[in-house]
Amino acid sequence: MWRPDGWDVTGRIGVLTPHADVGPESELRAMAPNGVGVHASRVEFGAMRAGGGMDPTIPLEPVRAFARPPHVDRAAELLAGAPLQVIAFGFTSSGYLLGADGEAEMIDRLEGRTGGIPVVATCTAALRALRMLEARSIVLLDPPWFDEDLNASGARFFTGEGFDVVHHAPCGVRSDQRAVTPAGLYEWIRGNVPAGVDALFIGGNGFRAVGVIEALEEALGCAVLTANQVLFWHALRRGRISLPVSGYGRLFDLDGPTA
Repeated sequence: MWRPDGWDVTGRIGVLTPHADVGPESELRAMAPNGVGVHASRVEFGAMRAGGGMDPTIPLEPVRAFARPPHVDRAAELLAGAPLQVIAFGFTSSGYLLGADGEAEMIDRLEGRTGGIPVVATCTAALRALRMLEARSIVLLDPPWFDEDLNASGARFFTGEGFDVVHHAPCGVRSDQRAVTPAGLYEWIRGNVPAGVDALFIGGNGFRAVGVIEALEEALGCAVLTANQVLFWHALRRGRISLPVSGYGRLFDLDGPTA
């Protein structure tokens, strides 16, 4: 006689997201099986306006500032007051600029504020996913609001970690979060990814992308990773939340270390 009310869950994931961005929590909730709760905390992001508006390309200084104290540190501390198993940092571009070591230092800093709750971040999760998939050659595609310099920073991030980035570019779709559709993104990517690569990574946690993963894997014949997909995958593992996820790519079929 009782309707589901969201209280009885196996695990809860917190997500740190830009203050005007609904992308990370929307996509994590879409992928979450019954039994996983997703709970967001907003962090000020200087490149977004109320209502989610942005310029056609985002400047780099607000990207750097998003990962610095004090705003994200305070948001992590407040979010950690909830009964969570793990906290996910829902932002890609700061990882490109920080590099793998810099993002690891940020994670350590945030974990100093979360009272023992582990923190995962997007670019670190992407590296773990690519290595678990034994991918070597990759294509990197980013949102259209990542300019060529930011996209090139992403390519250097992955190249510096030993991957062969055979092609990288911002996606050639309209630079407006609300204008991105699965159909439009699918068609553009299908026509712009070279054959024979091991994996495609689609950056940007505010970029609507998880809905095309399965269709792109079938069309391209390679593993397809997105920012929120790898973040959610790593969060489940670090939080030791053992529930199956289906429909969002071969990544969720992998077994292996949880750290």
